[in-house]
Amino acid sequence: MSDAETIELLDINEVMRRLPHRYPFLLVDRVLECVRGQSIRALKNVTYNEPYFSGHFPARPVMPGVLIIEALAQVAGLLAYISANVIANPNATVYFVGIDKARFRKPVIPGDQLVLIARFERSLRGIWQLATTAEVDGKEVAHALIMVTPNLKEANADPARPGTAPVAPARADELP
Repeated sequence: MSDAETIELLDINEVMRRLPHRYPFLLVDRVLECVRGQSIRALKNVTYNEPYFSGHFPARPVMPGVLIIEALAQVAGLLAYISANVIANPNATVYFVGIDKARFRKPVIPGDQLVLIARFERSLRGIWQLATTAEVDGKEVAHALIMVTPNLKEANADPARPGTAPVAPARADELP
């Protein structure tokens, strides 16, 4: 992949290949667009049968803000994996290490399509900072600066075959 390659639509199966999360904690249904090393746009369909709606809040279900932030963090992780051309495995992890300037503008309710956007801003000492935004119907519902640290040193090594050479760069700060 070239550094500026645009990746179109990734379906749920491809998202699951690239993220280690699983139901009920996988909060990304589809990638709409990704420019390797730069930005990503993804989709979360918010449905009434999400497990948290039965208690948050029964009379008027609202998606918890912390889960919106987690969805944004997962999209940031996806951008890191895609930028490094890595498929998630036990040797490849992206850790959510910080959040700044988080704001919530409007409740997210069942039936909404949450568009999740992350833009790479900078890398410093192996920590990536991404500007993230969540939108419904083109209107911002939340935003935050999210920091992640990719641990991709042995990312493409086969855990079943010790000593397999990694393909990804040895240092996270070499990416994107």
